[in-house]
Amino acid sequence: MPNYEAPGVYVEEVPPLARPIAGVGTSTAAFIGVADRLDPADVGKPKKFTNWTEFANFIKGAAPTDTTPIYTTANRTLALAVFGFFNNGGTACYVLPVAAGDMANLDPSLDKLKPFDEIAIVAAPGVEPVARKVQIMTHCFNMQDRVALLDGVKLPASDSTPADIYGGPMPVGGPATPDQFSYGAIYFPWLKVFNPLYVPGGAEPELIDQPPSGHVAGIWARVDAARGVHKAPANEAVLGIVDLERPIDKDKQKALNPDGINVIRPFGGAPMVYGARTLGGKRNGEYTYLNVRRFMNFLKESIDEGTQFVVFEPNNPALWQRIIRSVSDFLYNQWRDGALFGETPKQAFYVKCDAETNPPSLRELGQVITEIGVAVTKPAEFVIFRIQQTTGE
Repeated sequence: MPNYEAPGVYVEEVPPLARPIAGVGTSTAAFIGVADRLDPADVGKPKKFTNWTEFANFIKGAAPTDTTPIYTTANRTLALAVFGFFNNGGTACYVLPVAAGDMANLDPSLDKLKPFDEIAIVAAPGVEPVARKVQIMTHCFNMQDRVALLDGVKLPASDSTPADIYGGPMPVGGPATPDQFSYGAIYFPWLKVFNPLYVPGGAEPELIDQPPSGHVAGIWARVDAARGVHKAPANEAVLGIVDLERPIDKDKQKALNPDGINVIRPFGGAPMVYGARTLGGKRNGEYTYLNVRRFMNFLKESIDEGTQFVVFEPNNPALWQRIIRSVSDFLYNQWRDGALFGETPKQAFYVKCDAETNPPSLRELGQVITEIGVAVTKPAEFVIFRIQQTTGE
């Protein structure tokens, strides 16, 4: 205690009993795709962009001029995906440009994304083989902080068969614990956009088919910013497109939705994303819905980063109370924002860190165990109104 000699007001700094946990970002995307004309030093290296102008200047190549076109036949799919991302609400993305041959095996490229902790969405626009899709999902499963955004097959044998749209046999069974399929979401059909290489009378068509993953990633970011990651990114308009490669009606969607094929449908005005499930749908159990998977990723990452202060602190009841206070305050804010279900915080979550979760045997190992339970809000996917006629008496 300081020794005060003269009367007066004294201000002291004291450490807080609980340190606030800040929510991590959830909308930074990473796109892997083919790009030509780049400096060889830029190929195979992830680069961050925060707006379309930055990316447009980059994609022009090693020696850009004002007259250098942004698009080429080789880089068009990647460039249009990034444009769709920013146009639909995206604010930051990493782009990993690769040579065409590198798309045959995505594992080396995915390894280069591991150091970037802020990445929460991973896509390789236009990639159709199941083996490549599984590589992206496995990467996300191993990282535990990101979700794979996949494109359906452009021209499937049948647009009412989930396996044809996925590109191979659908995941089956119901895993006791989450696996890589709960870390993936797939969208169908492809989009029709204006061809930036079109010239009247030229060989290029005016409209071309574009995989939806870039545009959908922007929609995820838009919903995250407006409502929060707990809100299902569905019933949202796809901006900056002319039409869909094919229309999907309600009856066709009935055959796709249970297996987690997220459909984009026309509703008079702009086409809407009308699905919010992880790949495999109900076989993923608690992670049937995409917003649940992404919200749990958000919780894990936020709590992990926000509680680093406990490392090397004395493992005693005082520390346990600090952990409880920090985590509870964070979860209370999530409940207040509508992310957790319950009329009271007690119904929505609990945090337990005491002598029961931390017996002497664990304390001797230097471990602190905290048990957290949350009731995540599920989307109202099926809205049912029951109407009956009365006599008015």
